[in-house]
Amino acid sequence: MAHERLSMRKIKEVMRLKYACGLSHERIAASCGISQSSVTKYLQRVQSEGLSWPLPEDLTDEQLDARLFRMSPVPMAREGPTKPLPDFSEVHEELRAHRRLNLTREQLWQEYRERYPDGYSYTQFCEYYRRWRRTLNPVMRQTHRPGEKLFIDYTEGLYVINPSTGERMPTDLFVATWGASCLTYAEATFTQSLPAWMASHVRAFTYFGCVPQVLVPDNLKSGVTRACRYEPDLNPTYADLARHYGVAVIPARPYRPRDKAKVENGVLIAKRWILSVLRHRTFYSLDDLNKTIRELLEKLNTRLMHKVHKSRRDLFEALDRPAARALPEDAYVFAEWKKATVNIDYHIEIDRHYYSVPFRYVRQAVDVRLTHTTLEVFKAGSRIAAHARSFAAHTHTTVRDHMPSAHQNHLDWNPSRLIRWAESIGSFTGALVQKILADKPHPEMGYRACLGIMRLSRSYPKERMEAAAQRALHFRTCSFRSMKSILERKLDMLALPAPQATSAAPVVPAHDNIRGAAYFQSHERKDIP
Repeated sequence: MAHERLSMRKIKEVMRLKYACGLSHERIAASCGISQSSVTKYLQRVQSEGLSWPLPEDLTDEQLDARLFRMSPVPMAREGPTKPLPDFSEVHEELRAHRRLNLTREQLWQEYRERYPDGYSYTQFCEYYRRWRRTLNPVMRQTHRPGEKLFIDYTEGLYVINPSTGERMPTDLFVATWGASCLTYAEATFTQSLPAWMASHVRAFTYFGCVPQVLVPDNLKSGVTRACRYEPDLNPTYADLARHYGVAVIPARPYRPRDKAKVENGVLIAKRWILSVLRHRTFYSLDDLNKTIRELLEKLNTRLMHKVHKSRRDLFEALDRPAARALPEDAYVFAEWKKATVNIDYHIEIDRHYYSVPFRYVRQAVDVRLTHTTLEVFKAGSRIAAHARSFAAHTHTTVRDHMPSAHQNHLDWNPSRLIRWAESIGSFTGALVQKILADKPHPEMGYRACLGIMRLSRSYPKERMEAAAQRALHFRTCSFRSMKSILERKLDMLALPAPQATSAAPVVPAHDNIRGAAYFQSHERKDIP
């Protein structure tokens, strides 16, 4: 069976978890949402190329892809027996979940035979299922290694009263519990949004003073983009936080609360010893609520547990802290990842502001990393642009080097430079350019006409340019089209009409659409007597 090639980002994550975190292939597969055979295959390619972690900074994703996949694929393991057994855990869950629909074993066996026509008969199917059920344990007791896992979840919190309006604003309670010691962190947030989710993680790590080897979150959208039992996809920003702290993320399976029984129990304890204690208290700000939660949290973590006669804090200092990872020197700065497509004007739109990227990436998809102060643009893992973050709507942030050379040259022109060039041709040309720029609502609107007149000077001598400009000024037809028409029709070689008295008829300028009296005299109708 052909295996779909992983993205470079996921292959790098496999390498990081193997060489930086020292995880087994099984845990790497669970964290990245891929099979163990795929982990083995890609690590074999890495070893055959002699690559090490961290990768060289100048190694782009294209170069890494070329090194890893220029050879023939690593042979995969053979498939299973000709009569594969069904996944009886799925069969068992299907029967339990759809009992109200009268789902039967025979229906599941028929679906199994549609998938495997040469599979076992119905009698054998039922016999193997009965044998599998006899091996079931009601609950598997999980033993957590010190410093290994931190379980994370949300639960419904208390209300905060808006002092101005009296509105009751609900909160959520973020809970993080260590696997071995059960040390718990909790705080209230107004939302479960990505910024709140990330900030709660940072504050939890600061509270603990260390980080685990593995994070086990629930399948919240802020942490897991696509919840799946076998291949969950992490939110890119959450994966960025994991890389910063050097941890792996293994999301709990959807609808499997036993996968995170520790935090489920931690949530119950937080409700009992924090929320229930505060149920009659009124809070007018989130800060006041969290300050009180922190006081009760310390009582919870220092309270002796009956069975072990030690507190959660004591167990944490003895078990989890010595085996946990140290905090990095700098705390994680929240950065959100987005995808964008470079527009034809070599800008991308982020939050209604436009940022430039090198023009050669026009119409290409790019990755954008956003912090509160900076914006970075990446293509195939390489940074191609960086800007200071701007929140001004419908405005542009443009770097000159990102522009094509023709556009850069256009920027070099300004009204004073255009006028100086025109005056180098002559006084009438200078006056004409000044007139064009002055007649526009904004001088830049006249740049094209002035540059067009400049282009005409390459084809006509200065004398003719000056005469044409004088004629255009005389007849008040100050435009590029008028100059071009005068020069092409050689009207600049004609003498200008003498000034006439005020009472005389106005002089009609030369124009293609004006025929004049001579035209009608030469085309008199013959049938008129």
